[in-house]
Amino acid sequence: MLRTKMIGDRIGEARKKITISQAQLAERLFISAQAVGKWERGESLPDIITLNRLAEILGVDLNYFSANSESGSAGNINTATEFSITQSPEPIHEEQAKRPKWDMSQGNWVDADFSGLKNLHEKFSSSNMQRCKFVGSNLPDLLLKGNNVDKCDFSGSDITNSRIQRSNLANNTFNDCSMSGSEFSGSYISACDFTNADLSGVIIRDGGFEKNTITGAQLKRTSFIGSYIGDTVFEGILEDCYFEKCDFKRVTFQNATLISTFFKNNNLKKIRFVDCLSDRLTYEFLKSGKADLSGITLITE
Repeated sequence: MLRTKMIGDRIGEARKKITISQAQLAERLFISAQAVGKWERGESLPDIITLNRLAEILGVDLNYFSANSESGSAGNINTATEFSITQSPEPIHEEQAKRPKWDMSQGNWVDADFSGLKNLHEKFSSSNMQRCKFVGSNLPDLLLKGNNVDKCDFSGSDITNSRIQRSNLANNTFNDCSMSGSEFSGSYISACDFTNADLSGVIIRDGGFEKNTITGAQLKRTSFIGSYIGDTVFEGILEDCYFEKCDFKRVTFQNATLISTFFKNNNLKKIRFVDCLSDRLTYEFLKSGKADLSGITLITE
């Protein structure tokens, strides 16, 4: 209980130092203001993935929330790469005991080279992974739950039909990856490089997609549902894509061709279109959402 109160006090102190309200902090974390209030009153704790994102927003090190931290001041602490928050171990169930010994879930992996690995499935769940290499790996049907993945390189890997749940992915490289059919749910994806990646059939649901590079990425049947999309440029051909109930901020479609792309939003005024082409169906979706159509040319047969 004392640890919960200590962490709550430090969240409140760091929040006030950068002069944002509980409601503003909650909005950036995709949670309710009531949840932030409970943390600061010491009534509950954020999970480790939320805590990592919280440290990023508040400009502090994860060690700042540790009882071993020498100072409660957030003034001179920067976001760092250590993972020192202790968590109560999850109960070991009978089926967990039967897992292979090389299951590396709930680990702290830094600067490790796992390139060329195969059939990981869920063997890295609930792990902290920083600056790790998974280059050219065969990772279809991968399941990551509650992971922090930072500055890792997945270039040239097969990550098809995978599930990434409640995870934080920041500054990672997915160049030339095959990711078709994968789903990201409740996850925050920031400053990642998806250059020339195959994102066909990818679903990004109830999370965040911000400051990512998607140059040359294949966007076909790609869906963004209930997600925040910020500081992102879409280009190339978007076919049968789907944007539903998304919050757009500084989003640009540039030199893009939009075909049968569905926008289910009441207000699309925040989206900028530059030198784009659109079929009639997509054009009407954008028009009904009050989008600025001046940068779109209608494709005529």
